[in-house]
Amino acid sequence: MPSSPGRSGGAKPGRRTRRRRRRLRTVNETSAGGLVVDSGYGHAAIIGRLGRKGRLSWSLPKGHIELGEGPEETAAREVAEETGIIGRVLRPIGTIDYWFVADDRRVHKTVHHYLLRAVDGALSDEDVEVTEVAWVPLGELDEVLAYTDERRLVRHALSLLGHTAVAKPDVGTEQG
Repeated sequence: MPSSPGRSGGAKPGRRTRRRRRRLRTVNETSAGGLVVDSGYGHAAIIGRLGRKGRLSWSLPKGHIELGEGPEETAAREVAEETGIIGRVLRPIGTIDYWFVADDRRVHKTVHHYLLRAVDGALSDEDVEVTEVAWVPLGELDEVLAYTDERRLVRHALSLLGHTAVAKPDVGTEQG
């Protein structure tokens, strides 16, 4: 005797099965950070983080804007926390926004970036979110930074400083 369709938990003949998709809650997040250069404008302090696949990715320091804090204050604080370098904000260099999914949320992240000049401190990777920190020659940032959008911002910042960086075509990962 054939089984009754629908009672066994399977789809009824001729009916499409539909997957129920959970609707992700969308949230907006705002961060700030920047490109901190040494006093001679020859090097920048950048951070390395281990990605999901265990690969080290180099990027600009950045983090969430705290309650009562402005983006410039956040940029200086995050640079200090993530690199050990105390920087003074010189000017804005641009904003990056991107989307990602984390913890059952769809996140729209906006990051305000600033150009900072190092005024004190020493490189330190004590921040738990940071694997490594390094001073990198400005002309090598285009080769080292993992994210296309950050490479574009750095090229813009270098043009403001009067530097010429050898730019490679933007191929690779977007901000993540």
